[in-house]
Amino acid sequence: MNHLVCAVVPDREIRSWLMDMDGVLVHEERAIPGADRFVATLRERGRPFLVLTNNSIYTRRDLAARLRASGLDVPEESIWTSALATARFLEGQRPGGSAFVIGEAGLTTALHQAGYTLTERGPDYVVLGETRTYSFERITRAIRLIGEGARFIATNPDATGPAPDGPLPATGSVAALISRATGVEPYYVGKPNPLMMRSALNAIEAHSETTAMIGDRMDTDVVSGLEAGLEAILVLSGVATREEAERFPYRPSRIVKSVADLVDEVR
Repeated sequence: MNHLVCAVVPDREIRSWLMDMDGVLVHEERAIPGADRFVATLRERGRPFLVLTNNSIYTRRDLAARLRASGLDVPEESIWTSALATARFLEGQRPGGSAFVIGEAGLTTALHQAGYTLTERGPDYVVLGETRTYSFERITRAIRLIGEGARFIATNPDATGPAPDGPLPATGSVAALISRATGVEPYYVGKPNPLMMRSALNAIEAHSETTAMIGDRMDTDVVSGLEAGLEAILVLSGVATREEAERFPYRPSRIVKSVADLVDEVR
């Protein structure tokens, strides 16, 4: 007689936390209910954590101030952006290199701090980030430099970004324009590239086996967490719904309403 034995798999012990910002901690500049308690508990318990964002416009200081205005006390060093991940990647690939940059202070500051020279003449890389005012002149310059042999890097593949009046074209959309004109696809550093997750783990000296990634998007947050070997938690306080999550070929480790449901798990 055959007996079906069901093994009990113990829950992973989560010691470090990575989390998206928009849709997880804030929504349109307002803190999501319970986010303040979650962040405060992480800090009280001394748990390593990073707030991740694909937005490359702002510096860590800018984002810390934005979160503070929403009632969330997140230190600068607990914020990790696609701009910082891009700068760290390029620093490792070609130390002391040069780049033509389309972007704002978050990206240019990160590249300067990584020892990069910003130039319009014969750069090693064209680096495309986010900006509120994409310049046709600078996009044209990027196309020509890539045609002359510059390598094409983009901070993230997000096609649109949120705004009070509706979506705005973001890095992925402009990258598509440049790719169509040059025939060259960019290398995207930000989510869902596991490189973004790996750089974040390294920044807080965390291990994938004991780290969770919290996000509100299946196509960036959850998939990048899964591919990096983290526990990938989908929250329903942002973009994704439970029904939409079911349509993807991969599943989150689990689904919760918001980070308020995770406060008691921070030990």
